[in-house]
Amino acid sequence: MKRLVVVFLCAVAVTGAFGQAASSAPAGFVRINGGTFTMGSPANEPERDDDEVQHQVTVSAFYMGKYEVTQKEYEEVMGTNPSKFKGPNLPVEQVSWFDAVEYCNKRSQKEGLTPAYTISGSATGYNLTVTWNRNANGYRLPTEAEWEYACRAGTTTPFSTGNNITTDQANYNGNEPYNNSAKGTYRGKTTPVGSFAPNPWGLYDMHGNVFEWCWDWYGGYPSGAQTNPAGAASGSYRVERGGSWVISASAARSVCRYGDDPYDRASNVGFRVVRSL
Repeated sequence: MKRLVVVFLCAVAVTGAFGQAASSAPAGFVRINGGTFTMGSPANEPERDDDEVQHQVTVSAFYMGKYEVTQKEYEEVMGTNPSKFKGPNLPVEQVSWFDAVEYCNKRSQKEGLTPAYTISGSATGYNLTVTWNRNANGYRLPTEAEWEYACRAGTTTPFSTGNNITTDQANYNGNEPYNNSAKGTYRGKTTPVGSFAPNPWGLYDMHGNVFEWCWDWYGGYPSGAQTNPAGAASGSYRVERGGSWVISASAARSVCRYGDDPYDRASNVGFRVVRSL
């Protein structure tokens, strides 16, 4: 397993009804229509890791935020801004997995939606537990499968941009390009959400900027086909996806998986929210 680099200053067949119905999605969200895709990377994908075993996954339709949760949005709900790099339209960072879950519940309550999570235990005692009500209509974190499906946006290449990505297309460490390509810009910080072109389904910053927490415990993939998987039953680390401003382009691949302690907070980790239909 790849452990996230914590910074306090990580051929595929696709079928289904793709595209978004923007008119039916809540403001700031994209409707991601359900479908079946091959999750993971082929054996010949450059810089792939052993935990990217290919398997068929079917996901149901859901709404996903166009952008990573901003500091303005986070502060409006939580009353605080923990981020290292300050700016209302920058993604919130230095948030733990539990912080992200709490934000989802509080935002749901604020907007009259049913919270997706039940949280019990003590944060100071490091014994928090979270259960997910999959029938709730409130805000939640995407599953790892939902995240990859949305990031790919119908593509079969390492990135939604194709076989490679440049620092004109995403915010990652340009000193560490993908597959021996030319170096690019290293910005050394986050960039405002939406600074780069969206992926084919209208989602911004799915590659780079900040890692995004997912619901799942980090664990090995199953060999068989799955429908709406929610990850391993237990574990020590929660999944993060998408790469970040401080790490290599390879980590921003659509399939690349990282895991981190759900209590950790780092300046290259944030999240985006989804809602079930």
